[in-house]
Amino acid sequence: MPQHALDATVRTPYLLARVLRRRVIGRACRIATCTLLCAGGALAQTADGAAKLAERHAALREALRTSPLQRPIVIESQQDGDAIMGRVYAVIDQPFAQAAKVVPTVSHWCDILMLHLNNKQCQLGMAGTQSALSLWISRRYDIPLEKAQRIDFVYQVQAQAAGYVDATLSAAKGPLGTHDYRIEVEAMPLPDGRTFLHMAYAYEAGMAARMAMQAYLATAGREKIGFTVMERKADAKVVYVGGLRGLVERNTMRYFLAFDTYIASLAQPTAQQQEFRLKQWITSVERYAPQLHEAAENEYIEMKRRELSR
Repeated sequence: MPQHALDATVRTPYLLARVLRRRVIGRACRIATCTLLCAGGALAQTADGAAKLAERHAALREALRTSPLQRPIVIESQQDGDAIMGRVYAVIDQPFAQAAKVVPTVSHWCDILMLHLNNKQCQLGMAGTQSALSLWISRRYDIPLEKAQRIDFVYQVQAQAAGYVDATLSAAKGPLGTHDYRIEVEAMPLPDGRTFLHMAYAYEAGMAARMAMQAYLATAGREKIGFTVMERKADAKVVYVGGLRGLVERNTMRYFLAFDTYIASLAQPTAQQQEFRLKQWITSVERYAPQLHEAAENEYIEMKRRELSR
C-alpha cells in the first residue's frame, strides 16, 4: 500500500473521532444553551406576569376597597368585534399557599368547573404530551348531558413561583362556531395573608354563534344584566350592561365564584368538601341574584349531586 494511502487509513479514525467529538460537544452546548435560555425565558415570563399583576392590584386598590359587590371584587368586560372577554379581579380570604396548590394543578380543575350550573360533565385526559380537559356545556342548566356540547381544552401552566402562579385552559373550537376559548387564573399573595386573584374568560363568536346569542338575548335573555354600571339616572336608577358583555360578565363571575369556593373548601374535612362546595357556590351566586339567579338552591344541589355521581 502506498505511504499516503497508509497515512490516510491511519488518520481517518482519528479525524472521524474528532469530528464526532466536536458534534457531540456542539450538540451538548446547544442543548445546554437552549436549556438556559428556556429557563431564563420562563423566569422572565414569571417575573413579568407577577409584576403586571402587582401593578394591577395597586391600580385597583381603591376600587376593590369600595366595591359595591359586598366584597373586594372588580369586574371588567370588553367586546371587540367577535372577540368577547370578561375579567374578575378579587381579594379572597384564603392564603396564597392554597391557591398555589390549586391553580397550577389540572386535577383540581374538573371539580372547580363542574360547580357552574351549565357544565354537565368533565373529564381529564391528554392532548399529545399536554394535559387536557373535556367539558360538556349546556345552553341552560336544565338541558341534560345528552344534549350538551363538548369543548376540548388544553391545559398549560404559564408560570409557577414562590409568589405567583398562572395557568390557562384554551380550546381552538367550541359549539356553534365559537372558537379561541381561553380561561386563565393567576394569583399572588398579599401582605395581610390573603390572595389577589385574577380570572379571565374569553372566546370568539362565529356567524352561527352570533345569531344564536342574538336570538337568546332577544328572548329569554332580554332582561339579563351584567355587573358594569353603564348609567346612573336622575331618579337613582342604575342601568347595567346587557347583551354579550353582560353575558360574558355573568359567566366569568360564576367561574370566579367556583374557584373561590373550591379553594375555601380545602379547609374542610375531605369527606365534607363536595357538599360544602355545592352549598357555598349557590349561596355565593344568590348574593348577586339580579345577574346570576337561575335555579333554586335545592334544585341546583340535587342536580349537581347526580352529575358528580357520574
